[in-house]
Amino acid sequence: MDFDLDGNSALVTASSSGLGFASAHALAEEGANVAICGRDAERLDAAREDLEAAGTGDVLAVQTDLTDPDDVSRLVSETVDAFGGLDHLVTSSGGPPSTTFRETDEQDWYQAYDLLVMSVVWTVEAAYEPLLESDYGTITCITSRTVREVVDGLLLSNSVRRGVIGLVKTISREFAPEIRANAVLPGTIETPRIEELIEAGVERGTYDDYEEGLTAMADDIPADRIGDPRELGDVVAFLSSPRASFVNGAEIPIDGGLLRS
Repeated sequence: MDFDLDGNSALVTASSSGLGFASAHALAEEGANVAICGRDAERLDAAREDLEAAGTGDVLAVQTDLTDPDDVSRLVSETVDAFGGLDHLVTSSGGPPSTTFRETDEQDWYQAYDLLVMSVVWTVEAAYEPLLESDYGTITCITSRTVREVVDGLLLSNSVRRGVIGLVKTISREFAPEIRANAVLPGTIETPRIEELIEAGVERGTYDDYEEGLTAMADDIPADRIGDPRELGDVVAFLSSPRASFVNGAEIPIDGGLLRS
């Protein structure tokens, strides 16, 4: 399906790898100009090269710390300057460390809030005016299935990410009809983080090999496998497109049917 994104401009945060990169890749393949960001310059440069090969649009890579509001403002400004405007914003971020309540101190909470919620707030705030000027303004926030169903050991993700859903639901009404806002809720998807977890399990002897780890992670998933990052990227591209023009304020699980509600 042609998503009619050719020539549009998109900014995807935390996009040098993982789900952010998959989203940027899907948008680039649809012909959009794409700005990506990350902290690691080498990884960011490699991602830029991959995206330039994937599509026909321009690619901008900006080294950025999403927990620094000045850095976020600079990221959006450089994107608008490079592309002459902004049509689509996709927010993502790394995940906070695994922890339990008793192991977590006050500073951990503040850091998680900046990473998961304030990074989105600062990016949306900086991007609002350019998106408003666009004929196609969209915001898509990549969160986690933990906003619906807690995962043992992921206290900070379980607790803090829910703020992004409240933000999305609110701005989907406040910014409409000029700007649509939606969220996607990924489950277990084969990102570098999941690969690291499986490889660590192999080293510990929990799994005999990588394939056994993949199978074990899919035990509770009705689709009987974990997801491919591209499957999330395609949904993000769809939500950014005119094909989804009546989708606003939605929370879309991409988890193979794992969520029970």
